[in-house]
Amino acid sequence: MNVLKRLSTLSLVAGFTMLTACGGNANTGNVTAANGASSSPSTEAAPTQNAPVTIEFWYGLGGKLGENMEALIQKFNTSQQEVIVKGIAQADYTETEQKLQAAIATGKVPAAALSSNVDWARKGYFAPIDELMALQPDFNKEDFVQTFLNQGQVDGKQYFLPMYGTTQVMYYRKDVFEKNGIDASTLKTWEDLAAAAAKMTVKDGGKTTLYGWEPMWGSGNMIDAVLSKGGTILSEDGKQVMVDSKEWIETWDLFRKWIHEDKIMRIHSGGQGWEYWYKTIDDVMKGQAAGYTGSSGDQGDLDFSIVSAMEQPGWAGIGEGKPVAQALMAGILSKASDSEKEAAMKWLTYFTNAENTASWSINTGYISVRQSALQDPAFVSFSESNPQIKVPLMQASHGSAPFQDPTGGKINDALTIAADKVQIENIPAAQALKEAQKTAQAALDKLK
Repeated sequence: MNVLKRLSTLSLVAGFTMLTACGGNANTGNVTAANGASSSPSTEAAPTQNAPVTIEFWYGLGGKLGENMEALIQKFNTSQQEVIVKGIAQADYTETEQKLQAAIATGKVPAAALSSNVDWARKGYFAPIDELMALQPDFNKEDFVQTFLNQGQVDGKQYFLPMYGTTQVMYYRKDVFEKNGIDASTLKTWEDLAAAAAKMTVKDGGKTTLYGWEPMWGSGNMIDAVLSKGGTILSEDGKQVMVDSKEWIETWDLFRKWIHEDKIMRIHSGGQGWEYWYKTIDDVMKGQAAGYTGSSGDQGDLDFSIVSAMEQPGWAGIGEGKPVAQALMAGILSKASDSEKEAAMKWLTYFTNAENTASWSINTGYISVRQSALQDPAFVSFSESNPQIKVPLMQASHGSAPFQDPTGGKINDALTIAADKVQIENIPAAQALKEAQKTAQAALDKLK
């Protein structure tokens, strides 16, 4: 599922007192007097040259993800003697941002956080990290998945470093494909997939008992397909909303046709929380659907003795798929001291090296941020018996960056409404998307 939402459902509530009691950007030369007040470093003996710099790293991860993060922090701390990282967990990404906002206001910030905010970068709350990256030996900026690295840039400067990524890939039942003589490696286009879905669909008395494919409810899957067809949300100059273009209307109306007219696909919608998502997965696992489109992070929930994974297709005559590949990024706070910034960069560099990003991918199902992770020995060994692990990373190498809504969400909201009209109400895509364009354009025009 969407990584931000999935992480929220797996959240582990951190101790609030632990969070608020730690400042995180105190000068390492400060010492605490008997009355609890910090004395100035100028009145105290200077720390030894080899004393490690202690920093806080805030992250909104829980469950197994949180356990994996804490394990990696401990591994880093024992790997060297220059930096000590104290991991401070919040319930989810939203809480991390809320706590950061309060910390920024008081000036007592962590050195780094698993968080990124373009507006905050422009306001100077986060520090640019280009020079810090250059100081790291063997950083190899070019080895990062560029789709991910570029998402951390603001106005030409690197402010955030990708820690891991997610993208929507295709999961399919191996037995259903084999029974119908379908080789997944030959499904290079949406046209191919639709033909395969029609072949695999089973109908009994006018009722579909096995669907050839199940897209996930919402605009996301259909936007991926539009981007793969060359469509864009905004014009190149950012002034015109383009969601009623030919690429959008043709693509979304095909999904409407496949769902409502051909009945070779369906979606689950509504319900409590993530009920629709797990109903979709259950359909595939129970043999009621041949496959579905879901998150790279779903891999921990799937039985790969039954299913396998493949990349999203492109379109005939256009090229390979270009679905969104989203990075989860970390930033360094500008109010941290220079020594803390350098220490934070060492920690983030360690987290994202080939070995550790590969290990994170193996343990979580999310995407490695370095291309060289594909050659990591542990990753190679794991992927030999679990080939699905390579699919999200390979897809991310030619993916699209996530849309940054300049209206604060109004364009995305308009697309969500339009998707419901197409997927649930069987309203022609042209009508739904023209209404969405009008609403979104009005919101965009207010920014002028």
